[in-house]
Amino acid sequence: MWSMIWPIAIVVTGNVFYNIFAKSMPQDANPFLALIFTYLTSAPLCILAYFLYPGRESLSVEISRLNWVAVALGMCLVALEVGNIFVYRAGWKISVASLTANILLAIILVIVGVLFYKEGMSLKQLAGIALCFGGLFLITQK
Repeated sequence: MWSMIWPIAIVVTGNVFYNIFAKSMPQDANPFLALIFTYLTSAPLCILAYFLYPGRESLSVEISRLNWVAVALGMCLVALEVGNIFVYRAGWKISVASLTANILLAIILVIVGVLFYKEGMSLKQLAGIALCFGGLFLITQK
């Protein structure tokens, strides 16, 4: 059970602080320079974590296992991070922005799961999507 809980706890905790910090980015700070500093901070942490990760093999073996996905994820991270900075600069409330984005993300990923990963679509999932759209409508009303 714990093996299922701790990864979600990290994602949720990271996202809470991520959104607080993204909303706290000074309006006059260049978002791309801020991201350079973000990645300069995260790179040493990832390097340390790489060396502490159990079951690690030689660097050359580990690098040989990588493919285009690592580069694509890097591009996605930039889009996510600068997108969040611009969302808050556009005036979105922290209580609504992340929820709106995550509801839309969840709906899209259900569709992606069905179309590309052959995941099933149940009536409960359809009802959940309908509730998500209803919730999205309610939280975005003034």
